[in-house]
Amino acid sequence: MSSQRSSNVISSWRYRVASVIGTAAITALVVPVTSHSTVESLAKSMPVLSRLPTPVHTHGGLTIITATAILIVSLALIPLYKPRPRRIIDVITETQRRILIAAFALATIGYFDYTYRLPRMMLVLTTLGLLVLLPAWHVLIRRQKRSATESVIIIGNDVDTISTLYDKANIPFIGYVSLNQPFASPGNGSDPSHSPTPTAPFTDGGSVVASHTAVDGLEYLGGISRLNEIIVENDPDTVVLAFSQADREEFFGVLRTCYRHGVTAKVHRDLGNDVLTCGTQSGVLQDINLEPWDWQDRMVKRGFDVLFAAVGLLVASPLVLGIAVAIRLDSPGSVIYAQERTATFGGTFTVYKFRSMVENAEEETGAVISDEDAGDADPRVTRVGRVLRQTHLDEIPQLWSIFTGHMSVVGPRPERPEIDREITADVTEWKQRWFVKPGLTGPAQINDVTGHDPDRKLRYDVEYIRGQSLRLDVRIIAKQVYKVLREATDHLK
Repeated sequence: MSSQRSSNVISSWRYRVASVIGTAAITALVVPVTSHSTVESLAKSMPVLSRLPTPVHTHGGLTIITATAILIVSLALIPLYKPRPRRIIDVITETQRRILIAAFALATIGYFDYTYRLPRMMLVLTTLGLLVLLPAWHVLIRRQKRSATESVIIIGNDVDTISTLYDKANIPFIGYVSLNQPFASPGNGSDPSHSPTPTAPFTDGGSVVASHTAVDGLEYLGGISRLNEIIVENDPDTVVLAFSQADREEFFGVLRTCYRHGVTAKVHRDLGNDVLTCGTQSGVLQDINLEPWDWQDRMVKRGFDVLFAAVGLLVASPLVLGIAVAIRLDSPGSVIYAQERTATFGGTFTVYKFRSMVENAEEETGAVISDEDAGDADPRVTRVGRVLRQTHLDEIPQLWSIFTGHMSVVGPRPERPEIDREITADVTEWKQRWFVKPGLTGPAQINDVTGHDPDRKLRYDVEYIRGQSLRLDVRIIAKQVYKVLREATDHLK
């Protein structure tokens, strides 16, 4: 255990040194290259850069300019030198954000007419070069660190499950995380003087914090409530989930934390149906597919989502005011209807729609309403709401959810948390839909499959998750648009 910790510390310092040296070396390479006459000539042939004046370098000035750039860029990237767990896409975006901050600082220096300032053309070319090379470097060293010495943490809500999986997995864990604190028991090898005692129930009816016997031979790292800090401090490569059941709060809460930090997750094969797996299995453990799509595909998909939502909001803006006025004139109440929906890894987010039913429709009936349950013939649907539903114009506000990143254009349609709980009680595999962002439309929608047939809907959604591509997204959107136009035309006849 101690030798593995020492190895991780050494690896951590190597990562820091490599980050600093690599950043400085790449900057020192890019600046002189951008000042080369050939590069400047090529830049002059570009429409925008051709307007910038050709830099004039004084004797020895390039050295000082390069040193200034190295200092500013190195300082701007300080947060990236710490080996904090990050997803590849987060490493890229954070590095590029820091480079833009450095470029702004260098431009500010130039504003004060510093003698050895970075000329504007060189600043633009240097920034472009660093935006490509530095993220690639930090991703490369991050991967090398991951492949050096694997460190694994086991996490669970039940000490017996943790102990059992610890014995069966045959993995050199660096420690474990559990719901409660351990206490020493006779014969378990722990020092009672250094272990917390069990907490007794409160006599006033307060919450009971139960402790457990420490896992023999495994270091206790802390409680699940400190999981974020524990992952940052220990920088594990892999987390093994030792839960008795895949509950929404704790189990999927751990998965959300692993996803944010780019940590690989494994689970006991008995819970394999509750998650989206990679198909690989090592002994009793299965790999959880936290990121079904490559980071390149995610970046392309996110770019497409932002573009689609921005254009959609712009085109629909003239309709928004008219729809809002029509809703208020038709029935009293709010214009926008807010509703909680299931997000990735069982979390929730607020989705917005134009109100198409009478105000407080659910409170009057006492029933949870699904989009698929309330049809056009429902008496709670208003006259304007019926038109909005038939034309799907009530979905326009969801473009904002796509633009802000809570949803995607194409993906599994998000359900109400209450409905999700009802479905997962019968269809365990339903939780596999939670591993990607929910969508405005999807393969189930264009094939008229609703939550009333969860098994079939799940098959469509999982098939999409496994085979997503930009071409497939465009094809689904085209089919959905055709379907909406056809339905609207039929209703107008």
